Amino acid sequence: MFVIYNFFLFLFILISPLVVLIRIFLGKEDQNRFKEKYGFLDKNNEPNEIIWIHGASVGEILSIIPIINKFEKDKKIKRILITSSSTSSSYILSKFKFKKVIHQFYPFDLNVLTNHFLNHWKPKLAIFVDSEIWPNMFNNLHKKNIPLVLLNARITKKSFNRWKFFPNFSKKIFEKITLALPQNIETEKYLKLLGAKNIKFVGNLKFFGEAQKINSKNLILKKKFSKRIIFCAASTHRTEELFIGKVHKELKSEIKNLITIIIPRHINRKKEILEELNNIGLNCQLHTSPKKLRKDTDIYIVDTYGDSVKFYSQSKLTFLGGSLIPHGGQNPLESAREGNYILYGPHVENFKEVYEILDKLKITTRVNSIKNMKSVVRQKINFLQRNTVNRKLKYLGDKILNKNLYEIKKFI
Repeated sequence: MFVIYNFFLFLFILISPLVVLIRIFLGKEDQNRFKEKYGFLDKNNEPNEIIWIHGASVGEILSIIPIINKFEKDKKIKRILITSSSTSSSYILSKFKFKKVIHQFYPFDLNVLTNHFLNHWKPKLAIFVDSEIWPNMFNNLHKKNIPLVLLNARITKKSFNRWKFFPNFSKKIFEKITLALPQNIETEKYLKLLGAKNIKFVGNLKFFGEAQKINSKNLILKKKFSKRIIFCAASTHRTEELFIGKVHKELKSEIKNLITIIIPRHINRKKEILEELNNIGLNCQLHTSPKKLRKDTDIYIVDTYGDSVKFYSQSKLTFLGGSLIPHGGQNPLESAREGNYILYGPHVENFKEVYEILDKLKITTRVNSIKNMKSVVRQKINFLQRNTVNRKLKYLGDKILNKNLYEIKKFI
C-alpha cells in the first residue's frame, strides 16, 4: 500500500507547480516561501535541540499557543520549530512575537522530502496536532527513533471509515505513534481500532484559553452598546435568524433596551436575513453601516468575519447556531471563554462531548422552542455574571493543559 500511496503522491508532485502557481495567484500561497514545501529550508544552527510541532492551519496553531507559551519559558527547550500548511497560520503565528520559535511550511509527504526535512532539522520530539496523519513522515520518524506525539488527536467517524478501508496500511501508520492524546472519547475508541498502542485521554486542549484583552475596539463597542441589554446569537444558519427574531419580538416589551446581536455563519446571506426580519416588524442594522446605532434598533447583524469574540466580550448570554437544524452545532468554547452562558438547540452531534462537559459545569441550557428560549433568556439575561462562567471554564482548561504538558514533557 505504501508503494501505491507514494506512486499517487509522486504524480501529484509532478503537477504541484501548477497547483502552487494557481494558489499564489489566489493569495493562498506565499510566493517567497512556497519552496519550503519542496525541501528548501532555513538554516539550522542548533541541531538536536529542537522541539517540533505541526498543525495544519489556523485552528490547530491557535490551539497550541498555550503549549508554545509554556515551552518558551522552559529553559531545557532551546528552540521550537512550528510547521503548518497555510499562509494564514503563518501570519497568525507571527503576531505572537515568540523568541524561540521558527516557522516553516510543512513539506509534501514524499519519502525523499520528509527524510530530508528530518535530517536537516533533527528534532528530538515531533508533536502532530489534531487530525494530521502523514504516512511517510510517520514512517521516517519511527526509523530515526524520534518520539511522535499526536496531540489533541481527533478522528471523526468519516475519517475512521476511510482509514478502516485499508486496515493493514492504517495499522502500519498508527502503530508508529509513540503517544496519542485524544481530545474526546470517540477518538480514543477509533485510535485503538486503527492500531495506536499508547493512548491516554487527558482532555480537549481547546477548553484552555484566556478571555480577550480589552483594547480600543472593545471600548468603542462597549460605548456603542452601553445603554443596551445584549443577547447574542452566533454562527446562525438559515431559519435560525428568523427563530431568534421571533424570540426578540416577544421579549422586547418585557426587557427594556434589549438588543439582539446576530452573527451569521455565512455573511453573504445578510440581505436575506435583513429582509425576513424586517418582514416581521423588526428594525435591523448592519455592523458595516456608517450610521450611529439607533435607539429603536432591535437586531444588530454582524456582516464581517473574524469579529465574533469582540461581541462575545460585550454579551453575557449567547445562543450557538447550527443546533436548531440538523447541522451538528458549532463550537461554543470561544463564547464561553468570554464569560457567556450558552444556549443551544437539540442538534449538537459535532460537539456532543464539549456540550456534555459544559452542561456539567452548569453554564449551558438546551432549548428547542421559541417559548423555551424566551423563558431562559428572560430568566438569565439580567442576572448572569461573566466571571462565574470564566472561572469555571478556566479551572477546567488549566487542568487539561497541565495534564497534556505532563505527558509531553516525559519525552523532553
